[in-house]
Amino acid sequence: MTVRSDEWFKACTLCVSPSRKSSARVDKRQHMLYIPALFTTHASAMNTITKTQRKVVLAACFGTFLEWYDFLTFATLATYFSVLFFPPEDATAALLASLAAFGVGMIVRPLGSALFGTLADRYGRRPIFLVTITLMGASTFLVGMLPTYVQVGMLAPALLLLLRLLQGFAVGGEIGGVAVYLTEHAPEGRRGLYTSVLQLMGPLGILVSTLQIVLLHQFLDDASFSSWGWRVPFLLSVVLLFISIKARMSLEESPVFKELQEQGRVSQAPLRECFRDRQTLKGMALLFFCISAGGSLLFFTSQVYANVFLKSVVRLDAQLASTLVMLSTLLLFPLTIWCGWLSDRIGRRPVLLAGLLLGAISIIPVFDGLQHFGNPALERFNSEVKVTLSGADCNYSPFHKAMSECARNQEFFIKNGIVHSTAPGEGVVVRIGADAEVRGFDPDALRAGLQAKGWTAQADKEQANTVMLFLLLVIPVVAVGLITGPQTAVLPELFKARTRYTAAALPHNLSAGWIGGLSPFMVTLLSVQTGDVMAGLWYPVGMLIMASVIGLRFLPETRDVALGD
Repeated sequence: MTVRSDEWFKACTLCVSPSRKSSARVDKRQHMLYIPALFTTHASAMNTITKTQRKVVLAACFGTFLEWYDFLTFATLATYFSVLFFPPEDATAALLASLAAFGVGMIVRPLGSALFGTLADRYGRRPIFLVTITLMGASTFLVGMLPTYVQVGMLAPALLLLLRLLQGFAVGGEIGGVAVYLTEHAPEGRRGLYTSVLQLMGPLGILVSTLQIVLLHQFLDDASFSSWGWRVPFLLSVVLLFISIKARMSLEESPVFKELQEQGRVSQAPLRECFRDRQTLKGMALLFFCISAGGSLLFFTSQVYANVFLKSVVRLDAQLASTLVMLSTLLLFPLTIWCGWLSDRIGRRPVLLAGLLLGAISIIPVFDGLQHFGNPALERFNSEVKVTLSGADCNYSPFHKAMSECARNQEFFIKNGIVHSTAPGEGVVVRIGADAEVRGFDPDALRAGLQAKGWTAQADKEQANTVMLFLLLVIPVVAVGLITGPQTAVLPELFKARTRYTAAALPHNLSAGWIGGLSPFMVTLLSVQTGDVMAGLWYPVGMLIMASVIGLRFLPETRDVALGD
């Protein structure tokens, strides 16, 4: 049985409200048949895609997966790099240097998008994809070949930083630009569905990279992993690189760019044109402040910070926390595809705005709920017991080693999810409730005093409601899907063909690096400064509110825009 695409909405309505009075009423048996019919329609739509279009989507997605796999493997192994590539005298400084090396890759992404975007708008999309994937794969493979600090001294971190710069440069040229290439090949009326699969490569890269490292830990002892096992993910990337280059070599140039060449309308200065054209600037601003900002913030919140929050704030068992986040992430795959299809039916604008608004209104309640259902004892403690820290030099920062006794107390509270306030004073004193007091920094006395008032170091598995935790984690994942589903199609649809690659890639990478990339720093900084583990979440909430307002006011509908204009 098959149904026309315009019957999807009717079928969904009947699923939600089968008793609703309507001239299109069906009997119970017909009603139940609509559900599998939806999947038949989806398969039928995909079957109408040409062989060339299938080849394009596979090559583009595989290459983007490789980019994310390479990029995220580095992040996953940052703690090992601090030991292997930096001076061992100060472990904290070494870890910060390793994280800084990762951050450099985010910083140079906009530079890569500016250079490669300009070249792609002048000379074509296809050759640039070959360059970016080769640069990314080669630099990743070479990371696996690097000598360590013990072997060559300061040359080791210098080489690591150089390769990280090349990785970030390549990602900047790939991410955003590949959306242009894929959309310019998409069948009319199904751009959202056809291009939505590209957004799955980020979560897939995270899952594969993490799974590979977990398996290596499973089969290798710590000494073997630190000696040579960490190199395996980087060296294996050469196999993925070979497959990706072979797939991309068989691709044809974008039909839109071919038309520009034939008509002699190829831009000779794309970057300059972007900044001179007011309509293009408006689209770039919408990407930076609204679409790309919202997508990156929600992705960070649901896929990265949720795991950190469950482990460090809720104090949930690490394996249980990772499992819950991973299961919610798996839902992102069908959700993204469905939201891409939905944007083809009702438009990009309502789907994107729904994701932004859902994210803005749900983040605080969701994370409050994670505390309530994950560790009710800690929630009660934080609401009923006042913890006050007084003293001088209470200037703890997670980005350098705590030196004073007051800063060490702050670090203890932040790492254990304890809400507290600070006040100036001459001697360092911690007051727990009305009658308990600890002077100086004494972690054993702190634990004893806190436990006497009801604090627990770890969440009780018996009290944790895992079903509710999972359902809460699904909410921001739905918001991510609503944005990422139509996002790939929207990036090119906002711009003219002459400067499309540059105009889409530059603000997208700037937003991912400056707004999304700064999220971990801003969330942590706000939480530390206020002494409240929930306070940092107002950063993504505030940015999402701003993105929602901008979207409601300025975001156009782009579903039926002609890409050749």
